Amino acid sequence: MTTLPDYSEKFEDRHIGPDAQQIDAMLQVMKAKSVDELIDQTIPSNIRLRKNLNLPHAQSEFEFLNSFNRIASKNKLFKSYIGTGYYDCITPGVILRNILENPGWYTAYTPYQAEIAQGRLEALINYQTMVIDLTGMQIANASLLDEATAAAEAMGLIDASRKPGKNEAKKFLLMPIHFLKPLMC
Repeated sequence: MTTLPDYSEKFEDRHIGPDAQQIDAMLQVMKAKSVDELIDQTIPSNIRLRKNLNLPHAQSEFEFLNSFNRIASKNKLFKSYIGTGYYDCITPGVILRNILENPGWYTAYTPYQAEIAQGRLEALINYQTMVIDLTGMQIANASLLDEATAAAEAMGLIDASRKPGKNEAKKFLLMPIHFLKPLMC
């Protein structure tokens, strides 16, 4: 029976940082003999902390997750009204899974690039395109903004996209699905 070689990956070592060879190359370019000397050359002494940080001993991933879960279990969950509007909203499962919960919209494909902003924009354009395809409308608007701001954004888009000479109409009829009567703006 063969045994696996001793292998231990420390949780605290899992980051993208320079190795010893890269540090030496950086120090040569910067003409410094050590990282401490480089720091002395670049960071003003009056803003530097002159004592060691009082940090706890590094935890393993298992220890961290257990302590994190212990702390998180003390949270109290309350209903949030931030960003959800003032009415109940039903989002179809297909939209939740394929647009809002698809990790392709919010995971980075490179370590330095946060994808949440780009992913949200791409999810919005996909949603708008789907609405246009389903309804046959020429334009559609989806927004991460509150309802009133999203409606104003859509009205501005419509007004700006009108052909010259066709922009004399300045009223919009809004039909929010949560109201029984239309609103005039």
